[in-house]
This record gives sequence, structure tokens and C-alpha cells, in this order.
Amino acid sequence: MKFFEESLLTQSFYKQLETALQANTLPAAVSGLSSIHKAHVIATLCARFPGRALVLAGEESEGARLVDDLNTMGCPALFYPLRDFTLRQTDGSSHEYEHQRLQVLCALLEDESLRCVVTCADAALQYTIPPDDLRQRTLTLTPGQTLTPEELSRLLMACGCERSELTDGPGLFSVRGGIVDFCTPGSPTPVRVEFWGDEIDTLAHFDPETQRRTENLPQVRVTPSNEALISDRKALARRIRDHAKSLRGKTAPAARSVLQQEADRLDEGLPLTSKDKFLPFLYESTASLFDYLPDDSFLLVSEYSRIKERVRASQWQWHEEIKALLEEGVLCRGLDRYTKDWDDLLGYLQQRHTVYLDTFMHGGFDTPIRMAASASARQLSCWGGSTQLLEEDLRAALHNRESCVVLAGNEKNARIVAADLKEAGLPVAYQESPTVVPKGTVVVTGGSLSAGFEYPESGFCLITQGRQSAGTGRRTAGKKKNRHAKEVYSLSELTPGEYVVHATHGIGIFDGIQKLDLQGVVKDYIKIRYAKNDVLYVPVTQLDLVSKYIGPREDSSVRLNRLGGTEWQKAKTRVRKAVKDMAKELTQLYAQRMNAKGHAFSPDTEWQRDFESHFPYDETDDQLRCINEIKDDMERQAPMDRLLCGDVGFGKTEVALRAAFKCVSDSMQCAVLVPTTILAWQHYQTICQRMEGFPIKVELLSRFRTPAQQEEILRELRRGDVDIIVGTHRLVSKDVEFRNLGLVVIDEEQRFGVAQKEKLKQVCQNVDVLTLSATPIPRTLNMALSGIRDMSVIEEAPHDRHPVQTYVLEHDDQIINEAIRRELRRGGQVFYLHNDVGSIERLAGHLSAMIPEARIGIGHGKMSESELSEVWRRMIDHEIDVLVCTTIIETGVDVPNANTLIIDHADRLGLSQLHQIRGRVGRSTRRAYAYFTFTRNKVLTEIAEKRLSAIREFTEFGSGFKIAMRDLEIRGAGNILGGEQHGHMESVGYDLYVKLLNEAISLEKGEKPAPVDGGCLIDLQVQAHIPESYIENLSQRLEIYRRIADIRDHEDAADVIDELIDRFGEPPRSVQGLVDVALLRNMANRAGLAEVKQQQTTLLLYPQSLDMQQVSRLVGGMKKGQVLFSAGSRPYISVRLLNQEPLTVLEQALTVLCEEPSTAS
Repeated sequence: MKFFEESLLTQSFYKQLETALQANTLPAAVSGLSSIHKAHVIATLCARFPGRALVLAGEESEGARLVDDLNTMGCPALFYPLRDFTLRQTDGSSHEYEHQRLQVLCALLEDESLRCVVTCADAALQYTIPPDDLRQRTLTLTPGQTLTPEELSRLLMACGCERSELTDGPGLFSVRGGIVDFCTPGSPTPVRVEFWGDEIDTLAHFDPETQRRTENLPQVRVTPSNEALISDRKALARRIRDHAKSLRGKTAPAARSVLQQEADRLDEGLPLTSKDKFLPFLYESTASLFDYLPDDSFLLVSEYSRIKERVRASQWQWHEEIKALLEEGVLCRGLDRYTKDWDDLLGYLQQRHTVYLDTFMHGGFDTPIRMAASASARQLSCWGGSTQLLEEDLRAALHNRESCVVLAGNEKNARIVAADLKEAGLPVAYQESPTVVPKGTVVVTGGSLSAGFEYPESGFCLITQGRQSAGTGRRTAGKKKNRHAKEVYSLSELTPGEYVVHATHGIGIFDGIQKLDLQGVVKDYIKIRYAKNDVLYVPVTQLDLVSKYIGPREDSSVRLNRLGGTEWQKAKTRVRKAVKDMAKELTQLYAQRMNAKGHAFSPDTEWQRDFESHFPYDETDDQLRCINEIKDDMERQAPMDRLLCGDVGFGKTEVALRAAFKCVSDSMQCAVLVPTTILAWQHYQTICQRMEGFPIKVELLSRFRTPAQQEEILRELRRGDVDIIVGTHRLVSKDVEFRNLGLVVIDEEQRFGVAQKEKLKQVCQNVDVLTLSATPIPRTLNMALSGIRDMSVIEEAPHDRHPVQTYVLEHDDQIINEAIRRELRRGGQVFYLHNDVGSIERLAGHLSAMIPEARIGIGHGKMSESELSEVWRRMIDHEIDVLVCTTIIETGVDVPNANTLIIDHADRLGLSQLHQIRGRVGRSTRRAYAYFTFTRNKVLTEIAEKRLSAIREFTEFGSGFKIAMRDLEIRGAGNILGGEQHGHMESVGYDLYVKLLNEAISLEKGEKPAPVDGGCLIDLQVQAHIPESYIENLSQRLEIYRRIADIRDHEDAADVIDELIDRFGEPPRSVQGLVDVALLRNMANRAGLAEVKQQQTTLLLYPQSLDMQQVSRLVGGMKKGQVLFSAGSRPYISVRLLNQEPLTVLEQALTVLCEEPSTAS
């Protein structure tokens, strides 16, 4: 925006700075600038000088804020983060920061529009891939280019990509016949390349969730995925061995053995995760970010003293780490330098066009200063959204004849603000992109900065709407999840040996897919083993009858059913009855509530809008939807009873606070009920902070208050002086009386006992109730219950979290000690998760012997609530450095200062549990680390290995829905349905339980449900299977079988065929046969048939119930003598094929059967 530039040009300090740059009298120093002015100066310099700018910031959070502000001011900027070098062989680590760095380096080489890179000094000094090597490894793909899939695979591997079955994240690629999918760091979504022979046919982006392509591309850039790229594995192995021979000294034997192992891995073609260690060997010369900047670029240093201190601290820390690694033999002479040092930085500061930007004037620069200037500028705090306050500020500025600009967020908001101010009689205009702002006028436009600013000297003032940066910039609404995304428990995750449920035959063990050749026709069958070694072969066309068994005790012994036994039918009948009762009870409750009379709250007030605009982040779409649903309920006469579900940290509290504020605005009281004292304390602090500046009295009723204070609070509550009260179950005691209670918010309902819930129901009669739960509700269950209980679900993660740097490795005391020491050195705290109460004391003792300087605490579920509260209090007040605990931290409180998590025996925990626990770190602006360790030399089960690699790949926060949240969802379902229903869910498995519940609810509402047992069985002699040559991977094949079995009409069929062509190429005839059978099976259901099978040249149709009219219609509708009817214990209709295809004849017969009687006659 041009006005940013214009407003600075008249400032005397800026004129001096420009003169110094033109005359090259540098380094220059400008003081009197706060963060927002620095961004303003940098953006203006970038607009007026040709070179690029490199900005060194003191902290990563300051850097991220500068990048946001520069982009708003129209100066394209990127942030270059610090990365962790992986110098040991681990089983894998995450690469987000490395990918972010490579994106910046590629943009510096190719993107002319990039004007500025912001970084911290220690990140800029780290070694990286040299510019020439990066150019050589970057290539462009275009349609029509001559290239084979094999050549492209080799190129991708040379760029550091890993081959996988499915491409759903950066750094991965997969090959299926003539289709190659890959995702490089800079790409917003993965790319699909389709080949025609030896040339590229099409290029397209595709959605990683659905794996369907979205838009075609004219060309694609392939860029490296790692900074350490091995071009010749054999040559590197030779060089490592030569280097090992040259080592001398006492650590040489250990170092030689490590190098030997790494060289062997290279020779054997195994992945080398410690390749960062060989950066000095991989390239002819070492390089850092400074080597990417042309000579005419200028260097801007924000707060020199802070940068000097940061480099000193990080270099000391790095030397400590290197020293330990050298002693251990992990590193050795010649492989011990991975970053430039302070002297190198001073050299750059002297050679480049350097400008120091500081808040206060000080001496002590280590390079001579040739020009110094001081700015008179003021930073203004953000405008909170109140029109009245804005008007007062603007009148004061206009009184001094200043030019004023107001940044009001988005365009819609800007127009509203401009209209409000105009109404108040101010000289205001809305402009989309203002250039000059005349004195004594106000211009309102879109956008927002981290703060406002004023230059009294030139009479310019800018007021901005708030956007407090948390970590890496503002929270943006995440990509919406596809509501019909694949079921969480998709069959594709099945591995032989796992439990499955067949709707008609019960629980068995999946034994893989088998091809059976029957009378020359090859078909795929799923093999299921039952009790007494009975075996059932299920045709893949009936795959929708089979689901993965998910029960509360997934890993323990589940009882197998017997084929043909009665116990399964009994269990199903029992569950049917139970869900029927439940559906009835729920429906009655709902009806009662709808007839009850409560308080109808008035619509939102100006105050409410003011309160909501003070929220420092952008709300996610899900949050906004839930807020609106809750407000609509509150404005109705019937009392609200809504359940709000969402993962930890998804912003449920903010949603609840808006409801609480609405309640208080109507002069009603609000009670917030939480399960533990410490959680009550944390909620109390959050509410006080959020309600600051509003005349609302918040109080806390729990053990943290003395009896005298409690008495006083209860008196105020009776008088109606307290607006919001936070408390534990103390709130439902008999002596607690409210003057006019309007809303009760219950947090983590599942942790209250039955008796307490009953008391709650009495307190909450005719009062609006909002219940929060952190256990995510399975989507399937949500649909079943949504007709009965009002539910709002937040599935979207907030996006202002740093990704957690995750390592998966064998347990190694030295690595663990180093990780703990590293966290303590930066003043942080550590969670050490050891899920065994028996040996937890011993482990804590072991840790304090190894790290004597650390204060170690213990927390586990066998402690009393008061002991646990004390542990959490000490943790929050930083009286504990390392908390050794069990999985109790899943439901604990927030400790923003704890940013390292170590888990023992990670292979024993479920995926979602690991994910949930990892969400406990990375909640502040600091970078967080997670180490998942498993016992040395232990052979992991395939499932555990899958879990650990999944968690490593899905390091971004809120991928909880990408990870199959099995164990968690079951827990969630159990909590919502109650104990008795939990037992029923165990006996038939989760999937079938939800189907039965849906059926019962439909019947209760008087609707006709779809049959649970899957309807008609069809067995024809047609080629109907997916050849392995078409889809090689078993889990993908199963997923497609399930998709085909779920086909209900021609539209579904067309959609599946489209997906197959898109993902795997043109489907063969046998796959088309599967689709045809699935369509006919549906028609057979409608026609009332129970089974269709083929005997030589005849089709046998078994009706569910005999209808002679139907039989006579069929006899009349087909050729003479083609149809015969056989009565008997199981009547059937036989239809002769008469040399026609079985599918064609069946379609003709079904068409006749499905016709209405009137049209057939």
C-alpha cells in the first residue's frame, strides 16, 4: 500500500538513512524504533531500493511478527527458521523446519517478487545446501516432456524424497503403474504425474485426504526435500571408511565403529537418517543463508545486543552438545562443524550494507558506525473493537491536524467501521488501497498489524485492529475436513490376524484375501477364521457386511463366535433391545425438554460484539458455527442442553466464554463446573484475563479459598453480586444458592460421578446447560445421536501452533539426558512419561542420579486428588523441572513452559493416545520436542511400527483426525453412552453397534431404516476382482473393495470409476464386473430378494418372502419357458440364461421385478 511509503519519506531520520545508503556511509544505526516501526522502515527500504533485505531478529516470535507485518505492508517476506541436525541414526524424525528453510532458499533463487527474508542469527549461520547444488537438483516438469516413471522416481530419490504407499505429506512419493504422485516442500498440495508411454501426459494437484485430483497444471517444479542430499552412496561410503581409518585418539575406536555401521547402511541401500552428520562431506564447499544473497542486498539487524546474546548462548549450547557427541564417538574430527560462528557473522556485518535498528540508543557495536540517527515515533496499542474508543482517539489526532489511517481487518469490517465513524460526524472515507491521506482526514481500509504507530513530526497516525502474534503468526482457519471422508476405521488398515465383525456371522479373525478359481472364474474372497477353526469365505462384493472389530478392549482376548452358532444372534438381539430402550428414553427426554419453559436470552448486544472482537486470534469455521448454534439455543424459550466436543486445545473455552458473556449481559448468573481444583484455578485465571475491562465479577469456589472466603462468596452469590462462578463439585452442595442462574457450563462431564450428575440435574432444571468434552465424538456416532441430543463438534485445529519436532528411537540414556539438559538450559520443563506406577519411583531416582541439577517430581493416578493438585501447582509455578508421570497428563492442565516430552515404551500406547499426549507440549511460542522411545533390541510388532511411523509423519497439530483415533473414540463413545451401553458395544463391536443404534432411532421416529444385515447376497460366475497388477497394495485394494460394495446407484458407480481412473489408471474388465454386481445387488434388495446364485446355466433367485404376483409378473415379463418356480422348504425362482451373459439376464429379471404392479400389467 503506497501510503505506508509516503508517510515515512518526510521523517528526518529516514531521510538521513536513505542518504547514508546512497552514499554507502554504512554501517548505520537508527534508534527510537519499536517493532512496528522497524517493519515500516524495512518495507519502505525494500520498495525504494533494488536489493533484497535480510533481517536478523532477536527471537523467532519477533521474526514471525515482522513477516506478518511486512506482508500486510505490501512487502513480500518469508521466515527462515532454525533447524535441528539429526546427527545420530534414529528410526526417523520430522522435517517441517527443514522443508520451510528449503522453501525460502528456492524462493531466493527463483522468485523475483521475494523482497525480504527474516531469520534469527543462529539459523542464518547454520550450514545448508549450497546454491549451485540446489539449482542443479531443481527441475521443471511439463506435459509432453520425455521422461519415464522410473527416471522420475530416481530423480525424486536424488532430491531426498522417500517412497511410500500413499503420498499425503511433503517429502513422499508413490508409484502406481503409469502414475507417479509426489509432494515437495513448497507445494500447497501433492502433485500427480500421469505418463503416456515415455512421456508426461498430464500434471495435476490432488487432495491428500480423498486422493482425487483437483486442478491441472501447466508445469511443476521439483525441489529437494532435504538439505543433506547424497548423490553417490557408494562414493560417500568409501569416503567415510577412509576417514575412519585416519582417526587417532582415545575416542577413535568408538567413532570408527559408528562410521563403519553408517557406511554399511549406505552400501546395503538402507535409509540413513543421520545424513546431516555428513554435510561437510556431501558438498565441495560449505554454505549458509548468507551465500544466497546477492552483493547489493542489505542486512538489517534488529536489537544488536539481543542478537549477540542469542548467538553466544546458542553457540555455547551447541559446543556442549558437540563435546558430548565427540566423547561418545557419534561425531569425530572432521565431522564436528555444522555452523559458522560469531567471527563469520561480524565479517558479514562489515562487508554488507548493514543497518542496525534499535529501540534505545546504545554503544557497544562491534563494527564501526558511520551514521547514527534517532527517530521520534510512538507505538500505539491495538484497537480492541470499541467504536467509542476509536472515535475518541481519532478526534484527538484530528485536533492536531494529523492524517489518520484505520486498519480494520477484513473489507466487510472496514466498510462497517467507516460507516459508524461517518455517522459520528468524522471526515471519513473507505478506500481499498489508499495512496495519499490528506491532513485532517481519516481513511479506513482492510488489513491488520501487530500494533499501530504515530509520527508526531510529520503528523501521521495509524490505528490497527488487534492481531497478537502467537508463535508463527495468526491463526488461519484450517482446511475444512471432508464430512464424508473415509471412515475412521477403514478396512484398509486391516492386517491379517486382526478381529473383524461379519453382520450375519459375528466376530472372527481376518486371514487375508484369497483368490479362488471356481469353474474357470477367478474371484477374490476375504477369508475369516472363526472358533473351532471354522473358515468363512466372503465374496468381496459383500464387503460392506464386514467391519473391523473395535471394542473397548482391542488388544485383549475377544471371544470368537462359532459359525452357525446361536450366540451371535442372541448377542445381536440383546443389543437391539438395549439400543431400542435407549432410543426411546432419549427421544422422551428430548420431547420433555422442548416443552419445558426456560429463559429466552435477548439477541447480541454492542457489548457482546466488543467482547468477541477482543479475541486475539481468527476463529476457525468450526468455532464460529458452534458459537452460532449455542446462541440460537440460548435465545429460545426451551432450556438448552448442548454437548460441545473437540480435541484438547481446539478453542472450546472461548466458545463457552462467549455463551457466559451473553448470559451475564442479560443480568443472569453463570456457573462453570470443573472436575478438579487445579483445572478450576486455571479456568478462573483464563476467565478473569478474558473479561478484563468489563464490569463482570468472577469468583472461584474451591479448596484454594479459605472457609471464611467461601462464606463471603456464597453470600455475594445469593445477593446476585457474583456474575460468573467457577468451582468444583463444591458448587452442587446444598448451601450454594443462586439469585438467578441462567447458564451452567460443565467441563469434562465424563469425570463426574453418577450421584453428582443427579444433583446437577436438580440444580439445572429449566436452566441452559452447555457441556464440554475433550473426547472427540466419532463422526458416525455423532450422526446417530444428533437427532436426539444437540451436539456441536469442533474438528478443526487452531493453526497457530509450532509443529512438534518428533524423534522415534531406541531408548538411549545419553540421548534422553541430553534432551532434558537442553530443555533445562533454555529454562523450560520436561514431561517424562513412564506408564508403570510400580517402577516410577525407581526411574525418578535414576534420573536424579544422572542429572543432579534437575528438580524431579512424580505424578500418577494412584495419588489422591489433593496430592495431584499439589504436583500440578508445583509444575505450573516451575518448582519442578522434570515431571515423571503416567498417562495422567492426557487430562491434565496446561503448562506452557513444558516443551520437551519423552515417552518410554511408546510402542505400547495407542496412536491417538500418543497424539493426545504430544498435544501437551508446543503450546507456547517456543519450539517443542517429543522423543518416542522403545526398548533396545526389541522387535516391534507391525502394528506398533505403523503407529510410530504415523505419529512421526503427522507431526502437524490437529492431525488427530488423520490418525485413526480408535482407542480415543471408543473411550469417547463410552463416556457419552454410559457404562451399560459400553458393555453392549463390546459384544458386537463399535461399527455394528452404531448401525443398530441408527436403526433403532429411525424406527422410533417412524422412518424406515436400511437393513443392517446388508440385504441380498449375489454369487455369479463373472470375472469380478481387482487384479494385483492394477492395485498392488493390499490396504488400498481393500479400501476400493469397500468403496465398490457401498455403491447404491449409478451416480455412486460413476464416482467410483472416476476415482479409479484418477488414482490408478483405466480399470480392467474384472473391476467393471465388480461395479456391475454392486449395482445389481442394490436392485435385488429393492426387489425383495435374499440371495441370487448361479448354477451352470441357470440363475436361482431366493425371495425374502413369497409374493406370487411378483412370480407371475416375472414369468410374463421374460421369454417363454425361461422362468420356472420351485416351491419347497425354501422356495426359489430359476431363470435360464439361454446363452446370454449372467449379468444381462439378472438385470432384465430385476427390472421386471422392480416395476410397479400397475405398469407391469
